[in-house]
Amino acid sequence: MATVNPPRGMRDFLPADKARRERVLSVIRERYRAHGFDEIETPVMEEYGRLHAGMGGDNEKLAFNIMKRGISADALATTTDPADLADLGLRYDLTVPLSRFYASHRGELSGVFRAVQIAPVWRAERPQKGRYRQFMQCDIDIMGDASSRAEAELISATLDVLDALGLSGASVRINDRRALDALLDVFGFPEAERPGVLITIDKLDKIGPTGVAAELRERGAADAAVGALEAFLAGLEAPAGSFGPEQIRALLPEGIPGEIVDHLVGVGEAVSAARGDAPLVFDPFLVRGMGYYTGTIFEIAHPDVTYSLGGGGRYDGMIGRFLGQDVPAVGFSIGFERIVDLVAIAEAEGARAVVLVHDKDVPVAELLAHKARLVSDGARVRLERRPRNLKGVLERAQADGYTSFATVAAGQHDLDFKPLR
Repeated sequence: MATVNPPRGMRDFLPADKARRERVLSVIRERYRAHGFDEIETPVMEEYGRLHAGMGGDNEKLAFNIMKRGISADALATTTDPADLADLGLRYDLTVPLSRFYASHRGELSGVFRAVQIAPVWRAERPQKGRYRQFMQCDIDIMGDASSRAEAELISATLDVLDALGLSGASVRINDRRALDALLDVFGFPEAERPGVLITIDKLDKIGPTGVAAELRERGAADAAVGALEAFLAGLEAPAGSFGPEQIRALLPEGIPGEIVDHLVGVGEAVSAARGDAPLVFDPFLVRGMGYYTGTIFEIAHPDVTYSLGGGGRYDGMIGRFLGQDVPAVGFSIGFERIVDLVAIAEAEGARAVVLVHDKDVPVAELLAHKARLVSDGARVRLERRPRNLKGVLERAQADGYTSFATVAAGQHDLDFKPLR
């Protein structure tokens, strides 16, 4: 028999997998709603020019573009500029659509707007384990608040979600893109070199200080600046104590503006007030790749895994590209596809899912009457005609989340349910 698979980088979800994903999503939605975030929905497509306006970083290169209607064969053969062939594209993240949404509806929204978006996005990735062309994103964003309260609300709400999913013990690595820029300025990296320097610094966890210095020299970065960075990394030691001004300043060179440190400290104090603890870790070399970040950036770390479980940051300049005036904005995205396999979410307590295995001669009216009574009592009901091999039917039902079954004969009034094991 020929194998028929979904498109590369995309997946089908069997009923049990789909039910599990929905249970995780229900927890995420409930906790974010409890923190005052309102769910919105945006189209899966946006205009080509908006998706390629320089706000999406490298993700713009991975956008699935949608060809204009009615393009002639001659135009296809002679046109090389994608902008002449496409007028729409599938969204590659939820931040660009949210910024457009806010610009479209600002007059209908509260002064400080807290949004939840949970939806699929598409990127023309090279498919591999854990990397898909279609995947789910879970974003919360706050627009209209430039204070550290906004970051603290995002972090507190997200840690609450992780706790509710049984992933307690998470911490948040935090930095500020302004601090990174000031740090590179102190070391003497010319402004034109900094985007490439940040790409290399982002590999610090993987290749270490020596590897970073070597790669920067291969890139042709200013030698004196590389030497200053290398010396700083060699003498860097994690300070004792909790997240605070002393711990932050100990990990930065002299000359970093005090207002940046004050903002980070304010985030920590607010998170601590909300939770009773502030599991924040200042990382002066946390970069995050999106070019639209303008201030605080953060990532979720968890002791059970080596990769981050989500991240985000402040992007105060993006909405102004659509609206014509800047609006402060900051967002946090949970890595849903990464966490869904880490958590164990059981069926809701009291949920009843039953299978009615019936003989072939049971009248349809009797079957549907049995089913209607059970459904009205709050049960989930599947009808199955009795096969020769009942074991296979029951095993599949159990895998799909059903908990008990009963056999049904013609004229039978009372059903005797047995657990599926």
